[in-house]
Amino acid sequence: MFDLFRAEAQSQAQILTAGLLALERDGTAAQQLESCMRAADSLKGAARVVGTTIGVDVTHAMEDCFVAAQEGRVTLDQRHIDELLRGVDLLQQLARTDEQELDRWETQKLEEVESFLTAVRRITAASEAPLEVALEQSRNEKFMEEVLTSSRSASQAGEGGQGGVIRVTAANLHRLLGLAGESLVESRSLKSFADSLLRLKRLHYDLSRDLDLLREHLPRRHLSDKAHTALADAQRRGLECQQFLAQRLVEIETFDRRAANLSHRLYDGALACHMRPFADGVQAYPRMVRDLARVLGKQVRLCIAGEDTQVDRDILEKLDAPLGHLLRNALDHGIELPAERLAAGKPAEAVLRVEARHSAGRLQLIVADDGRGIDLERLRATVIQRKLSNEATAATLNEAELLEFLFLPGFSMKEAVTDISGRGVGLDVVQNVLKQVRGTVRVTTRPSEGTRFQLELPLTLSVARTLLVEIGGEPYAVPLAYITRTLHLVPGNVRLLEGHPHFMFDGRSIGLVTAHQLLGCAPPQVAGEVLAVIVLGNATHLYGLVVDRFLGERELVVQPLDARLGKLKDVVAGALMEDGSPVLILDVEDIIRSVERLAGSGTLDTVASDGTGAAAEARKRVLVVEDSFTVRELERKLLANSGYEVEVAVDGMDGWNAARAGHFDLVITDIDMPRMDGIELVTLIKKDPHVKSTPVMIVTYKDRAEDRQRGLEAGADYYLAKGSFHDDALLQAVADLIGAAAP
Repeated sequence: MFDLFRAEAQSQAQILTAGLLALERDGTAAQQLESCMRAADSLKGAARVVGTTIGVDVTHAMEDCFVAAQEGRVTLDQRHIDELLRGVDLLQQLARTDEQELDRWETQKLEEVESFLTAVRRITAASEAPLEVALEQSRNEKFMEEVLTSSRSASQAGEGGQGGVIRVTAANLHRLLGLAGESLVESRSLKSFADSLLRLKRLHYDLSRDLDLLREHLPRRHLSDKAHTALADAQRRGLECQQFLAQRLVEIETFDRRAANLSHRLYDGALACHMRPFADGVQAYPRMVRDLARVLGKQVRLCIAGEDTQVDRDILEKLDAPLGHLLRNALDHGIELPAERLAAGKPAEAVLRVEARHSAGRLQLIVADDGRGIDLERLRATVIQRKLSNEATAATLNEAELLEFLFLPGFSMKEAVTDISGRGVGLDVVQNVLKQVRGTVRVTTRPSEGTRFQLELPLTLSVARTLLVEIGGEPYAVPLAYITRTLHLVPGNVRLLEGHPHFMFDGRSIGLVTAHQLLGCAPPQVAGEVLAVIVLGNATHLYGLVVDRFLGERELVVQPLDARLGKLKDVVAGALMEDGSPVLILDVEDIIRSVERLAGSGTLDTVASDGTGAAAEARKRVLVVEDSFTVRELERKLLANSGYEVEVAVDGMDGWNAARAGHFDLVITDIDMPRMDGIELVTLIKKDPHVKSTPVMIVTYKDRAEDRQRGLEAGADYYLAKGSFHDDALLQAVADLIGAAAP
């Protein structure tokens, strides 16, 4: 019963919160008052059933206040809403309390509850006495009805009756979805079996035709009657086999269609159970925005669009932190004070918008405000001040490149650290979470008009629509969401620009790289006179990926790789084909980073007219391990421009895999990284007999004495603060450890 009360309390508390926030704008809105009244009344009945005094008292007091507002004796204002929201908070705390701890919790909360009840009684004090008599009589009359209604609801829910709610663990739901996905894959195997029967049918037809020819060409006088009879029997049996097989083929094709349809329906149903409306993940934001705006002295209206948009429950749970950070950043950094907005010709009340929608097979989330926007020149100055780039380089950065710095760990444009912001962790959290769910984030800004963050994520983590390709004789899957175009390219149309292969696509010169070089496969096997090319990337960065051949489109059930493997370079997950054989799903973002890394280091293979690749001359190799894309690129370009061959890794685990897989003359690593930090990486490298002789340099933002000591104790050969990027200290340190780059 308490579990049912807990579920109802959470649901009704959300209704109360939404209604109270609406009443804050219009304290006499009849519809909102009625909604709040019903929610408080339902909660009161449920609280009586489970015997929680605090729940009854709090909802009783709130109900008094709503009745007074309905009858026009009280006009709810901001102060009243503050008190009523305090009651909602108490109810939510009650719902989160374990049943065994309920008595102790109620004892601890007596003083806080009494304070709330006193405040609410003060609101309705003007006419509380005559109202209380009438209310008490109606409450007594409704009490038994509420108990019976709540009991019936609990009984129906417990029996799983039609329209009831049952509790299913996340693990069981994941297992159900996995089994439904496997059923979908298995159902497709019938088609390949039916195709094999078609071949058998053709063989039967050929056999019957050969028997007819044999009978026609054999002289009848040279055959005995027995031989003629045997040949006729063989022809008849061949025809019977052909007819029998034809009937079975019709049956199996019918069964194939029915099984495929049923499997699709089963999978769609399981997937629907795994989806939740976007509204479920944003219920806390209106209250958060309201309270935070009050603290900051700002007037803000939160608009949420696309509340019915279906989102994978795993993705929705992970979105809470990044969306919360974006909203807090918008409130603190982007939105102006009312006086500033009025002076700029804007309404005093700012609009903060959150929108969810499906687009091109992806989930798009938009967080936008109509505030002051991001001051790009101030951002440029902050980048220089924090020594993330020198003045000459910073002056050449465009808007998109500058905005990338916002996602660096520890980066903030706020000079003072407060409880709300200034610690520089918000946007770093956004990017890290999106990486976990194979998503991306893009930010745009306009001075005095506002800032817009666009998050793009897969609709579900369970299924991926992919293009199946062959690379080095093995199948690989490329998610369709990342593919701009597929085409067949005549090798003669490939041109070398600054030593790198390019081809013309939609009027643009697009860089070309073989997938074989990225994945370490055998050279491409070109079919005929054309190259099979996949155009990957976005509007600003496009690359052509050469593969052996296209195998067709497939919808694959994604199977996460074993966590012990860490982050595999250029691979995001696995899947099973119709015949049960495994296939790797490529990580397109990793592929693009690998292409940029090879292009920057000058080691891209050239694509010759015969489709083969020619590798660049070997140079001293440096592995850069850094989770920040911007810093990673700064280091890579600095080293590559000096003549070193540079490979990058996105975190410590990725770096450890790369260090073991290839020979490097030097490893450069950050300290603070997800999954495995730099100290752990240094320790593993120095303990491994195969790579322990490789010099390791630690390069970090935070020149902390304890980090320096831990790094050197782990075996690091050099420790350098990132503030030295603006001069030649990094290059000099690299030259000291492994010598100058080869000319």
